[in-house]
Amino acid sequence: MSNFFTSSIGKKFILSLSGLFLIAFLCVHLTMNLLLILDNSGELYNTGAHFMVTNPVIKIIEPVLAIGFILHIVLASILTLQNRSARPIKYALRNQSGNCEWSSRNMYILGAVILIFLVIHLYNFWWNIKFPTLGNTALNTVTVGGVEMEDTYTLVASLFKSSVIYCVLYILGGIFLGLHLTHGFWSAFQSIGFCNQIWRKRLECLAKIFAFIIAIGFCIIPLYFMLGLAGK
Repeated sequence: MSNFFTSSIGKKFILSLSGLFLIAFLCVHLTMNLLLILDNSGELYNTGAHFMVTNPVIKIIEPVLAIGFILHIVLASILTLQNRSARPIKYALRNQSGNCEWSSRNMYILGAVILIFLVIHLYNFWWNIKFPTLGNTALNTVTVGGVEMEDTYTLVASLFKSSVIYCVLYILGGIFLGLHLTHGFWSAFQSIGFCNQIWRKRLECLAKIFAFIIAIGFCIIPLYFMLGLAGK
């Protein structure tokens, strides 16, 4: 069993499981973020954010999520380096493009770009929410339904309203994430056993639909604020 996890197949299996775990997180995270555009008062988003912060299950999942991210990045880096060392002579560009899509050939680059955006995103939001005394923005409190909570809506909405650059970065992050998922989604299922041609065609189609929904979902949020639909 230990040989399996240290083998290339074992690493791909774990990489796929971590990827599917992160995909599940993306669905939850996008659902939460869409609350920003469903209620301009901020009460809906603040309530959701308060639930995420105070729920004991979420507190347990949070470090697991961090481990999943780290594991995914480390294994992707190891497998990419192993593949490159095993094939020191590059294939002709025409052969590469004929055999697989651009996103498939550039998964590691896409992942690196997404990681850069993630660091910026975490600094602007997660860091300031978790450590307001150390961040660059102090969080006020609001009362929603008789419950006092941090006004995270104002923190998030203010950045989108005040920074076109961040809005553009967020949109680009959503697009690159979508491209990453067009290959990563079906590839993850393939690595855990859905590897026949019938399932592959279905999963490739499902991957494109899912990636499109995720990309559009994340891009809508900054566009909503850029167009002034959230008001002043």
